[in-house]
Amino acid sequence: MLSNDYPSALPAADPLDGRNYDEEAPLRPEHRRLYKRIAIGLLILLAALFVYLLVTAPLSKSLQPIAAPSITLLSAEGKPIARRGAVTGAPVDVRELPDHVPAAFLAIEDRRFYDHTGVDPWGIMRAAVVNLKEGGVVEGGSTITQQLAKLSFLSSDRTYARKLQEFLLAFWLEGWLSKDEILSRYLSSVYFGDNVYGLRAAANHYFSRKPEDLTVGQAAMLAGLVKAPSRLAPTRNIKGARERGELVVQAMVDAGVLTGEEAEKLPTVRLKRGPVKDLPSGTYFADWVFPEARAYAAEGYGGDTIVTTLEDDLQRLAVDAVRRAGVGGAQVALVAMRPDGRVVAMIGGKNYKISPFNRATQAKRQPGSAFKLFVYLAALRAGMSPASMVEDTPLKIGTWSPDNYESKYRGLITLREAFAVSSNVAAVRLSERVGRNNVIDAARDLGITSELDNQPSLALGTSGVSLIEMVSAYAAVAGNSYPVRPRGLPEVDESWYDRMLSRRRSFDPETRQMMLELLWAVTREGTGRGAALPIDTFGKTGTSQDSRDALFIGFAGDLVTGVWIGNDDNRPLGRTTGGSLPAQIWRNFMSRAVDTRAGARISVPPPPEDLTPIIDALPRDVQVPIGDTGYDVGIAIGPDEVTISTQPSAEAPDPTGSVGPADEPLPEDDEGPAPGQIPTIAPPPPPAPEDEGEDPEAGE
Repeated sequence: MLSNDYPSALPAADPLDGRNYDEEAPLRPEHRRLYKRIAIGLLILLAALFVYLLVTAPLSKSLQPIAAPSITLLSAEGKPIARRGAVTGAPVDVRELPDHVPAAFLAIEDRRFYDHTGVDPWGIMRAAVVNLKEGGVVEGGSTITQQLAKLSFLSSDRTYARKLQEFLLAFWLEGWLSKDEILSRYLSSVYFGDNVYGLRAAANHYFSRKPEDLTVGQAAMLAGLVKAPSRLAPTRNIKGARERGELVVQAMVDAGVLTGEEAEKLPTVRLKRGPVKDLPSGTYFADWVFPEARAYAAEGYGGDTIVTTLEDDLQRLAVDAVRRAGVGGAQVALVAMRPDGRVVAMIGGKNYKISPFNRATQAKRQPGSAFKLFVYLAALRAGMSPASMVEDTPLKIGTWSPDNYESKYRGLITLREAFAVSSNVAAVRLSERVGRNNVIDAARDLGITSELDNQPSLALGTSGVSLIEMVSAYAAVAGNSYPVRPRGLPEVDESWYDRMLSRRRSFDPETRQMMLELLWAVTREGTGRGAALPIDTFGKTGTSQDSRDALFIGFAGDLVTGVWIGNDDNRPLGRTTGGSLPAQIWRNFMSRAVDTRAGARISVPPPPEDLTPIIDALPRDVQVPIGDTGYDVGIAIGPDEVTISTQPSAEAPDPTGSVGPADEPLPEDDEGPAPGQIPTIAPPPPPAPEDEGEDPEAGE
């Protein structure tokens, strides 16, 4: 407490001069005028902004049915290759739906829907608190009315002006429509992934039923898709869709719609899709690129035209090469890309109309010896070279014994020869020596994302991998940059920050040169001679156990291509191997797709002088069947001459299209036909049977 001895901070009021120091001094007239002008200016600015937002916001369209977008895909040359309209259904009326269906959407998207007037301040504050705690945007504060307003716009801009317009539209919709009408329009227009718009279309697309018949679990899964429909579409990500559906069920419990006991008794949601019909201009490439194109396109009214990486001429050449091949009852897939990952041709099967399943991107098959690329890369990283020696002798690891093709062993050989002739035991020895984890790391570095089993058989390509993954890995060697991401749309420019964080790397010059030497030896001296072109050709054959899959993957010039042949039911192919029919298809396509007159574009070191040519090991007298003609060509190699003759085959041609007699014992694991059965320049394939003349890319 202050003593009275201290003087007061302010003088006491003096009744004689009329001043009172306890009162604030009045504003000067000039200050009043300034503040008044500022206030009037702000009001005018706000009014102008309101009028602008009101004029530019699509108020009339917000009361119209939402038009689902369509997308037209163009080739790199600008030619239309596929056109897709959205899958839609008749509008729904929430009053005719079971209570749990709209309740699922309200529980996860807008629990206070029937209490707010279009904008929910409490919801916005709650989302802000959650996002602040999580350190990022994990929850949104938009109401269902705002989301319906957002669907009325022509683009998906995320500006502040756009957000203010959404606020205005939300109030507009609340003023003109009832709550049930708003919710009905929202459910009839929202996107559910797979190019499906509206609850009725989504219920039929994923569960083959009407929205009025949806179960609690099915309704919860559909409600969960709204947050990220492209990523969570259950046809591609059933695990993610189920996990999101479980969150919706818990939200329904929190909202009092379900009890905990009812939630626990819900069965696992399973898809039940009917036959796909009325696919407009579908192709294997279009089906693969369309989900990305959908995210690439603007949302809302109208259609989009998107240029892809597909090249018309190369696609036609690929179709022709596959049509001429005559693969019998087997299936075939082909992927061609540039070293930077641009896919320029794709075939996912013999006939798209009969089977739109894409074996180039969706099928996970054993790559066989084509996987040895990663084994030898790990060996080179460990300090070995193509001249290093490895034993090609019988091997036993535990109870498992890998076997070479026709049980042929060569003793101590170089890595170059082991790779060229595709020795299985040598690959397993190398994998065990450098460590399987290092082999897996090499595969991951080059872009393989499929699950790889850490077993001794890893080196022989026994883990399922898609063809497009394998082609991308070989593209990394061709382009000296890894990993390569296959893409069907033009590359989006990366920011400096994204480039700084990019994992893209390149091989050191010595390692890449040794990789090229190994791949070159396969096509000049080894199992891939049937693919050799007049210019330097690099590649690797692959045949899985019991010849169930046959592949050839390689590159020449500026094009990387992979060819796969196999049966959908996993039946053996007979004597078809990676070095036979797949190599022929590869050569027939590549010989017309690249400029074979340009000479070698990638330098390859000459083989060591003391390296015995593998061709010297060929038998001196061989007989080779000429396709399905019923004739054999005989080759007798003498000291000074080569005699070639033809004669009827000892056995009738195999009507299934396999090469060689069907009852001949098959090898455990390939690599290609026995030496001597594939000449350096293989003869052209026989004409395809009549039932093979269908266009694999023909759509409806």
